[in-house]
Amino acid sequence: MKYGEREIEAGKLITFPNPRMGRYYTINVTLPEFTCKCPFSGYPDFATLHLTYVPDEKVVELKAIKLYINSYRDRYISHEESVNQILDDFVAACDPLEATLKGDFNPRGNVHTVIEVTHKKNRS
Repeated sequence: MKYGEREIEAGKLITFPNPRMGRYYTINVTLPEFTCKCPFSGYPDFATLHLTYVPDEKVVELKAIKLYINSYRDRYISHEESVNQILDDFVAACDPLEATLKGDFNPRGNVHTVIEVTHKKNRS
């Protein structure tokens, strides 16, 4: 196994302390090379992921999210499940005030799919 494959396999969402606690600001991350495999056909699916979030105490490290996203390349998973699972894992790691993840999947078979999921922290 090559070093890049080892890093992807071990990829976890690593965070660091928010350097501006108390300031409400938005972070936008675009991941234009997302890929996974269709669970029905096995064909590859490609998408651009757009993550927008308002951090609370933690911010995600960008190399870590890149490696984590690359871990999906050989996973048989639907568009809907991949976007939902990525947001679930992101929320578990970062616990942001708000987060939205949009998966804009490349057309295949004359069908273009966009999946968007949102999280808002319960502030009770």
